[in-house]
Amino acid sequence: MEKFVELLKEKKITIATCESCTGGLLAAMLCDFSGISAVYKGSIVTYSNEIKERIVGVDPKLIADKGVVSEEVAREMAIHTQKLMNVDLCISYTGNAGPDVCDNKPVGCVYCGVAFKDEVFCFEYMLKGSRNEIRHRVIEESIKKIKEILGNMTKECI
Repeated sequence: MEKFVELLKEKKITIATCESCTGGLLAAMLCDFSGISAVYKGSIVTYSNEIKERIVGVDPKLIADKGVVSEEVAREMAIHTQKLMNVDLCISYTGNAGPDVCDNKPVGCVYCGVAFKDEVFCFEYMLKGSRNEIRHRVIEESIKKIKEILGNMTKECI
């Protein structure tokens, strides 16, 4: 996480998060680093569908058709929050950390949406462990991929 935060600060990449199943964990982790306020604008914890729809702007029909635990919803969460917060990068999470099946998705199924500049990426994870292990692992795994994306794209974009 430290190298990720250093990259954000070095490249002056502004960031926001939109978290559901992670419950604001990424936001809390970012705030552990001194100087993050130079690039971190904030977070929306969208644990309920109502907040995803009313505050973030995810289409209720999309949630009804695809389910809240879906690539499409993660993508919309990232795109809408990126615009709402006026940032370069937005990371979103929606998934099932358990212990019960949700939206017919197994425990450990988590989607991460990443909106960076005009590009959007989405990753699916099938993780094992307790609720907290799943929440931590998806952040750990997704940050590795996001660092790689930013490293490749910032050579050309910034």
